[in-house]
Amino acid sequence: MATTDSTSSDSGPGAIRVRPGQIELNADRGPDERAEFVIVNTGDRPVQIGSHIHLPDANTALDFDRAAAHGFRLDVPAGTSERFEPGASRTVAVVALRGRRAVPGIQRGKADGSL
Repeated sequence: MATTDSTSSDSGPGAIRVRPGQIELNADRGPDERAEFVIVNTGDRPVQIGSHIHLPDANTALDFDRAAAHGFRLDVPAGTSERFEPGASRTVAVVALRGRRAVPGIQRGKADGSL
């Protein structure tokens, strides 16, 4: 489970003022809405996955079980991403998208026929 600390400056330009403590991300998600995947970058360039991308739509150089990842996204803070260097392998935590889990694709002409 990802958490975030509140350890930033509270004075001066651009200061961020937050309460002390930790915030649990996606705390309302049950075990059936969580999973882990091993993702391998088989490409020759670094690849990033953004916080809200539907995992099956991620760069095709990333190798993981895309069918099992349908309806999931990374369990990371909004606006962040995970970077995979060429040849790197990492286990990532994911959470289910809410609603119908119907995600208009980033990639056109996917194998399932969606746009």
